[in-house]
Amino acid sequence: MENNVQNRKIPKMIIFDYGHTLTYEEKWDGVKGEKALLKYAVSNKNNLMPEQVCEFADDLFLTTNAGRRNGLEVHEHQFQKFLYEYLQIKVNLPPVKLEEIFWDNASPAHAMPYMIETLDYLRKNKIRTGVISNISFSGKALKNRLNRIFPDNRFEFIIASSEYIFRKPNKMLFELALKKANLAANDVWYCGDSVEFDVSGASSAGIFPVWYESEIESWYIERGKQKIPECEHLHITDWRELIDVLEGLK
Repeated sequence: MENNVQNRKIPKMIIFDYGHTLTYEEKWDGVKGEKALLKYAVSNKNNLMPEQVCEFADDLFLTTNAGRRNGLEVHEHQFQKFLYEYLQIKVNLPPVKLEEIFWDNASPAHAMPYMIETLDYLRKNKIRTGVISNISFSGKALKNRLNRIFPDNRFEFIIASSEYIFRKPNKMLFELALKKANLAANDVWYCGDSVEFDVSGASSAGIFPVWYESEIESWYIERGKQKIPECEHLHITDWRELIDVLEGLK
């Protein structure tokens, strides 16, 4: 049920999803991530190759993924701590550096087309911004990545599910964002690419959702395969459309 946004007021804040919304990530390659990380290993008792570490990590992820399907998140620091200690691999790096080396090589990220311009428009028009992401990587690693890609961002908060137990579409994550922003739900819009996690989740908390469906291929959501949202929402395929909508509301 798409909404006539002309009946709405300009939001005081727009909150964004991370993956395939603010950025698009290259296709996941865990072997590349493990290969980059093993260069920093000070010991590898069993002389494991990156492919062997990745195979074990994939099986471990499937085990922990049961919790994710139930709406709970496993933190990457816990995951990597168990993974490398169990495999008897020692890397003398801080946890954030450890995950960043792996993540940056397994799946580099780039700004979505016109997202830099969109964030610039929101900043100039004094529309506040924030981020809520379903992600196992730490909030610090996510913040560092976003700061590299969007050095002029003004995100007031970055909520990574890894730090807060729950995953979207749990409405408590959206309610937490409202508390952080000190705003009512009808003053906030939420933008994301997933109908289930982003659109439905935001709507359940009373936040107006923007469904962003990019032309860029996603390695985890197949375009055209999602159900049309049953809640009121704005559907866009280009971030310039959001700017046009906001301009029309002035």
